[in-house]
Amino acid sequence: MNARAELPFDTCIQEALSLSGGWMARWVSQLGAALSQQEVLTPTSQGKRGQAQARAALAACSDRLAPRWSTTFTDAVRADIAREGRAAPGSRQPAQRMLSLQELELMDHGQVQTSVELARLHQVIKLAVDDDLIALTALLSAAQGLRSVRPEANPLRPEVVVDSLTTALVQLNVDDASRQRWFHAGAVALGQALKGFYGGLIQRLEQQGVQPAGFVVVPVIAARGPASTHRGAPNVASEADGQPLVLTLDHLHQLLVGNLAHSGSGVSDQGTSGSGNAMVRTLAGEVVAQMLRSIADDRRLLEPVRELVLQLKPALLHLAKTDPRFFADRNNPARRLLEVITARGLAFSTEQDTGFGEFALQVQLTVQSLQTPSPGLPERFAERLRRLASFGPPEDGAAMETLVRVEQRNLLAERIASEIRARPDFVRAPALVRRFLVGPWAQVIAHARLHVEVLGESPLLAELPAEQDAPAQRYMDILADLLWSCQLSQASLNRPRLIRVVPLVLRTLREGLDAIDFPRAQAESIFHMLMGLHEAAYKTQRSEDFLNSSLRHPSDAPHEPWLHGSEASASGFIDTQLIEPDFLDTVPMGAELQVAETLSVGAWVELLQNQQMQRCQLRWASPHRTMFLFATAEGRPVSLTRRGMDRMTTLGRLRVVAEQGVVDEALAAVARLAWVNSGKLG
Repeated sequence: MNARAELPFDTCIQEALSLSGGWMARWVSQLGAALSQQEVLTPTSQGKRGQAQARAALAACSDRLAPRWSTTFTDAVRADIAREGRAAPGSRQPAQRMLSLQELELMDHGQVQTSVELARLHQVIKLAVDDDLIALTALLSAAQGLRSVRPEANPLRPEVVVDSLTTALVQLNVDDASRQRWFHAGAVALGQALKGFYGGLIQRLEQQGVQPAGFVVVPVIAARGPASTHRGAPNVASEADGQPLVLTLDHLHQLLVGNLAHSGSGVSDQGTSGSGNAMVRTLAGEVVAQMLRSIADDRRLLEPVRELVLQLKPALLHLAKTDPRFFADRNNPARRLLEVITARGLAFSTEQDTGFGEFALQVQLTVQSLQTPSPGLPERFAERLRRLASFGPPEDGAAMETLVRVEQRNLLAERIASEIRARPDFVRAPALVRRFLVGPWAQVIAHARLHVEVLGESPLLAELPAEQDAPAQRYMDILADLLWSCQLSQASLNRPRLIRVVPLVLRTLREGLDAIDFPRAQAESIFHMLMGLHEAAYKTQRSEDFLNSSLRHPSDAPHEPWLHGSEASASGFIDTQLIEPDFLDTVPMGAELQVAETLSVGAWVELLQNQQMQRCQLRWASPHRTMFLFATAEGRPVSLTRRGMDRMTTLGRLRVVAEQGVVDEALAAVARLAWVNSGKLG
C-alpha cells in the first residue's frame, strides 16, 4: 500500500463510499413508508392517485435505486476530488448551484416544480446537517493538509449527495412527477440519514487524531450592507392587494414565459390579482423592487450613485407594466442603462476620485429626463443610454494590440527556449548562462522571427537585401560558439578559437539585446558574467568562487513575459518582480489565490500602485490568459501578467471588488430569494 492511501483523508473517503450503499438502501425503504403514509393522508382522489403512482414507480425500481445511487455518488465524489486536485492552488470554487433567470425561462412547468422540490430538499437537509457539516468539513480540510477550512475540500457535501441522487433518477428514467413526490416525502429522512452519516465520519477522524482546520476571515470588499434606509427604498408589498407577495420560482417562471393564466401564450386582464396582466404587473413590480433593493444595499457603490439609481424606480415600475420582462433581456435599453450606471459607478471608491463629479452629473441628468412616465418611455431609455454610453473613457485598442504582440512573442519565446534546452551542449553550460539563453535570448530570437513574419506579409520583402532577414538565424547559430566558450574545460584547450569567436559572440549578443531594448544595466551584468568565464578559460583558471555563484540560480525557473520599454509604457505595465513584500516573514493563508484563473472581463478590482489604491476594470484578457489589461476610471491602461496578478493578490495589493455586474448580481439575488422561498413553502 502506498503512503497516499494511508492518509486519514483517503481512509475516510474510502470508508464513506463503502458505507454509502447501506444508508442509501435504508433511505429508499423509509421513502416507501413515507409515500404510503402521504397517500393515506392526502384528502383528494387526484392527490391519492398521484401518490400511488409515485409509490408504484418506487416499487418498480427500488432494488436498483440504492446501488445506482451509490455508483453515481462514488463517481461524483471521485470526480470532485480530481477536480479539486487539478484546480489552481487557492482558486475559488462556486457556491451552491442555483438557477439563473435565463435557465428558468427555458424550463417547462414540470421542470420548475422539480426545481421547487429540489430547493425544499436542500433547505430541509441544511437544517438537519448544518452543524455536522461544518465539523466534518473542518476535519477533512485538515486531513488534506490545509491550514484553513475550504468548503469545496469536502467532496461529501450535501450538494454532491443530492446531485448524485438526481443523476441516478435520470438514469432510471423516473418521471418528473414521481421525482417531485419522492423529494417531498423523503426530504426529512434524507436529512437525518446524512446527519448520522456525517456524525460517524467525524467520530472516526477524531479517533485518528485529526485536528480540525481553522476558520480564516479573509478581508473582502463587502457588497451588502444592513437593511436599506434610503429615501424611496422599494416597498415589497403587492401592488394588487396590499399584502406581502412571496416571490417563488413558479412566480418567476410564469412571469418570464408570460403565461400566468395557464391559458396559452397570451395573458388576460380580468382585474384580478391571480391571473392576467394584473398579476404580471404585480410580479414585475416585485422583481424590480427586489432588484433595486439589492443595488441600494450594495456598499461597493457610493451613496450618491445608489440614491440616483433608486430615483429610477418610478420609471422602471412604469416600464414593467408594458414590458414586464425587460430585466431578463440583456439587450433591453433599460437594463443596459442600469448596467452602464452601476458598472461605471464601481470605478469610484470616494466622491473625491477624479472624474466622479462629472460622472454623477451625467447620471443625474439621465435620471431627471426619465422622471416623468409617458408612453414614449422605452424610447427615452434608449436615447439616454446612447448619451451615457458616449460619456466615459474610450477603449484603448492600442494597448490591446501591444499586449497581443507581447503574448505572441512570449509564446514563441517559450517554444524557442524548448529548442535551446534540447541541445546536447546546453546542459554542460553554467546555470546563469542557461538561464540567460532560455530567458532574454529566447526573447531576442522570437522578436527577430516575428519581425521577419511581419515583413513576409509585405511585397517589399522581396526587394530587401538577403542579410536583412538573417538576424533570427544568426542569433540561433551563435549558440554553438557561446555554449562552447562557457565550458572552461573545453574552451581552455583551444585558445585560438576562443580568441576568434568571443568578439563575434559578444557583438551579436549586444546587437540582439539592443534590438529588444533590454535594460542596459542588466545587459552589462550578463556581459560581465560572460567575460569572467572567458577570461578564466583563456588563463586556464577555474575560478571556483565564480562558478559556484553562477550555479546558485536554477536555470529552469519560470520567466515572466518580457515587455519592451515602449510596450510597458503603452500598456501601463506593472512589473511585479520589482515589488518587495511589505512583511517578509508573513506566510500567505493556505495557498496563493490565483485570481487570474477565474476573473472575467468586466470585473472590477482594487490594486495598490505608487502607494495609492485605485479601482480598475478588466477590459481584456489575452487568448492564452498570460496578459491582462485593466483601465482606470479616467481610461488609463494598467496591465499585468498572470503571475503578476497572483503575486499582487498574495501580497494584499490586489483584491476583487466585483466579479460580475451589479445588475447581474441583483437579479441573481432575486432568483436566489425565489429559490429559498420555494424551499420554505414547498
